[in-house]
Amino acid sequence: MARPLVAIVGRPNVGKSTFFNKVTGKRISIVEDTPGVTRDRIYADVEWMDRKFTVIDTGGIDPRSDDVLLSQMRHQAEIAMDTADVICFFVDGRDGLTDDDRDVANLLRKTNKPLLLVVNKLDHISLSDNLYEFYELGIGDPIGISAINMLGLGDLLEEICKALPPKTEDEEDDGEHVLQLAIVGRPNVGKSSLTNKILGQERVMVSDIAGTTRDAIDTTFTAHNGTQYNVIDTAGIRRKSTIEDESLERYSVLRSIAAIRRCDVALMLIDANDGVTEQDTKIAGLIHEEGKGCVIVVNKWDTLEKETGTLEQFRKQVLEDLKFMDYTPVLFISAKTGQRVHTVLDMVDQVWAQCCKRIPTGVLNDVLSDATASLQPPATNGRRLRIYYCTQASTCPPTFIFFVNDEQLMHFAYQRYLENFFRKTFDFTGTPIHFILREKKKEND
Repeated sequence: MARPLVAIVGRPNVGKSTFFNKVTGKRISIVEDTPGVTRDRIYADVEWMDRKFTVIDTGGIDPRSDDVLLSQMRHQAEIAMDTADVICFFVDGRDGLTDDDRDVANLLRKTNKPLLLVVNKLDHISLSDNLYEFYELGIGDPIGISAINMLGLGDLLEEICKALPPKTEDEEDDGEHVLQLAIVGRPNVGKSSLTNKILGQERVMVSDIAGTTRDAIDTTFTAHNGTQYNVIDTAGIRRKSTIEDESLERYSVLRSIAAIRRCDVALMLIDANDGVTEQDTKIAGLIHEEGKGCVIVVNKWDTLEKETGTLEQFRKQVLEDLKFMDYTPVLFISAKTGQRVHTVLDMVDQVWAQCCKRIPTGVLNDVLSDATASLQPPATNGRRLRIYYCTQASTCPPTFIFFVNDEQLMHFAYQRYLENFFRKTFDFTGTPIHFILREKKKEND
């Protein structure tokens, strides 16, 4: 089932993320000339020479730093090395061999994993002789590349494939859907803490510094019920006015938005101490507009002073503040203590089932007849809306086509009534439902 893992490690700013983006064919990792830009482990799949494997981009290892974030980055890289089947050790061919490279090499020798020494940034033929000084590290023949110019990448990928463990029959199972789960919200509401609790491991860095998570990070795992999930932990989404156009954070927000667009279900975290803020409303609106299933998760519930009825009162207020998403379930948890975290995936499964629900046309039109009998369609200027029949066009989100005599006669209030009637009958908890109107003229209409 699982693909082999290839970890890309090295000191900061040696071109690891540039290589990662080139071989995955996507601009997944943020690339900038600032050391320490990639903080967590970023995963993506690669196929080469009939082998499929997962590449892990890691933050730069600074062996000598006592900085809190840099030490966490080092810890994340160590976890990547522990889980990897092959490690690509990146060094900078222009800088030459450094003491930090030697320290990282000593760390890598202890892993007893297949090691490939990659000398990056050999952009010109005049730099090719720089390759030889890296033999001093004693960890095999250096492989010279230029990630930014895509020179030597094929040779490196070929060496990676040779170093991978033998291919197994169950290496791939692409036929089974992996549920894409995005964890989104404002900065510092506990997204990374919840991710770690769900996964049961230190998958992503957790810090009280707002904005610690810059990239959208993917982790695939199989739950106890056999369901496969890909959890996407995203950077906090701030207000546009607080983001400089060309800043790193701008790229992070774009990735968070992209994570919502590619997810099946979004877990939207709200801080119990703040309630629903203006920015929470905007994030919820994005999830709703993208047609994604959603579970609202009120985090840090353990920090709130509570009285009898506080939970239900809070739930009512959340749904009142997010009226356009009043179909969404609300959970109350503490990612820090683990309180009620076990309920999150169960609710995600329920919401996903509603997103995928398909209603037979006959049943759909029976319910539509009941709805129109209970409340007659509106009339304007002597002309009454007629709904001839309805059919479900697609799922995720459930989308219904109504064939009517005149689209203009469908008032918003009546469409809202039909949506509520459908929800009362078919549930659709946690998923938006879309209505499409099509005019179908009949004689004597």
